[in-house]
Amino acid sequence: MKFAGIDGAIIDWYGTEQFADYATLHRNTQHFVKHLKRAGLQFAICYEDRTVKHMVETEYLSKQEDVAHGQKVMKWLADNWFGDEAYVKLNGRPVLFIFGPLYFTKNQLIKIMAGLSPSPMFYGLPHLSDEAVMDGVFGWVPVWGGRESLPDDWYKYFDYLYTRGWTDESVIPIVFPGYRDIYEEAGKRDSYGSIDYRDGETFAETFDLALKSNSPIIQIATWNDYGEGTVIEPTEAFGYRYLEFVQKHAKTQYGSDALRLPVILYQLKKRHERHPARMKKLERATDLLFAGKYDEGRSVIEAVIAEQLIASDVNRDGVVNILDLLSVMQQFGQSVPADSPSDVTGDGVVNILDLVEVAQNFENTPTTADKQ
Repeated sequence: MKFAGIDGAIIDWYGTEQFADYATLHRNTQHFVKHLKRAGLQFAICYEDRTVKHMVETEYLSKQEDVAHGQKVMKWLADNWFGDEAYVKLNGRPVLFIFGPLYFTKNQLIKIMAGLSPSPMFYGLPHLSDEAVMDGVFGWVPVWGGRESLPDDWYKYFDYLYTRGWTDESVIPIVFPGYRDIYEEAGKRDSYGSIDYRDGETFAETFDLALKSNSPIIQIATWNDYGEGTVIEPTEAFGYRYLEFVQKHAKTQYGSDALRLPVILYQLKKRHERHPARMKKLERATDLLFAGKYDEGRSVIEAVIAEQLIASDVNRDGVVNILDLLSVMQQFGQSVPADSPSDVTGDGVVNILDLVEVAQNFENTPTTADKQ
């Protein structure tokens, strides 16, 4: 996100209760917030009030306790996140999204929000704005009825949505790459519908419309991303298309190569998790990337890649090939000293991991400078 020029994340949040997987999701949200802040990024919460419906239906929570529960949830947000420097704010007030409201009524929400300090800017779904006292609305992917939503359909939706922003109503626009959910295929429910990706044009056009709305916040809707086909993260199908598009329009200081470096870093960490010395260097690279020091982080990563290539040349003949595999096999299963060439991964034992490491570098040639 940082290298793409995205400023932060809106996190779908179910509260803190020990019900279903809500507590686990809350724990993971706290971890995510910690790392967002580490990267100098911002965050906001989108509360799912439908969680209360589920808790009432299963008798985890009584109907008479629902407003008190809502007040408890909002107080937790006010005490722990609304005042955080990294929390998204407009006019000095924290921005709170609600995906709905789908459970609480207008009068209930008035009671729940009363007395909160700081008082949030409250945004809900446009078609439910009459169900609550809102400061504004946020757009959502316009699919319905299980049919394909054509460009003319979602352009009409945007006309409706952004026209509301010409009045005193605050509107947060939406950007999406397309939509294709798995629900019917997975046997969960009927599909909501679909929106064609049009080889990246859908994302480009919704992005352009969002920019023209002049909203201080633009939302790229990737919630349920793989399950609903709204993913903008790198994939085999689309590569880095969407992140590169955002990066270009955000006019960041980073090039497209910077988008690939975190993936390379992740792969190296998985590969060298049993090699303490290399992991220490990769953690240093991680710190540098979080700090936005791309060039320094890349240098550390390149040094680790060069080091692993040198280590794979077990017999030190200048090329990684079958002879290096044979050298490893000669000591296979043995515990060896830390400086043993056959222990390519550096974990103190010659095993299948060393063979894999050599095989992954087959036919690569360490440079003369590296070998020295």
